Amino acid sequence: MRKLTYFIACSLDGFIGDPDGDASAMVAFVDEEYLEFLKTEYPETMPTHGRRAMGFDDLENRRFDTIIQGRGSYDLALKEGINSPYAHLREYVASRSLTESPDPNVEIIGDDLIAKVRELKAEESELDIYLCGGSQLAGALLDEIDELVIKSYPVVYGTGMPMFGSPFALTEFTLDEVRAFGNGAVVRTYSRKR
Repeated sequence: MRKLTYFIACSLDGFIGDPDGDASAMVAFVDEEYLEFLKTEYPETMPTHGRRAMGFDDLENRRFDTIIQGRGSYDLALKEGINSPYAHLREYVASRSLTESPDPNVEIIGDDLIAKVRELKAEESELDIYLCGGSQLAGALLDEIDELVIKSYPVVYGTGMPMFGSPFALTEFTLDEVRAFGNGAVVRTYSRKR
């Protein structure tokens, strides 16, 4: 069975963006060392247009072949005129308000989100599923998340969009790996405690 991995950037205090969801303050920490890590370990998590601009659009997907993102995350690309931000992956957008996809590569999941995620996890594939965000989607899928890859940046927001927009639900994970970078970023990988 494939894993659903929540691969997310956050502040030291656990916010993935300011109250409006803007996470641009974290982009300043993407330096050469950190970019090399992303390029080597997680190239498919970079949007297609970013991969092209950085010259690694030809890299094969290493961990993921499918992405699920929420409407808010998808809207960031739409505002830039990009209808298929992860064209190198199978793209799903969870949205009850977006009824028609603006791109043939993007499938909208309007109902039965959990059933669709379970269907995707049951597929035969050597690669996993990338949960891109946002907060409400991660909260709705908390029971389905098998792995967390949390990229923490050395900033404090004080308030903002939490990693999980959900009611209290104690869920335990086991720390698998920690990697620190010279820019102050830390990447922690956790697996669901079974």
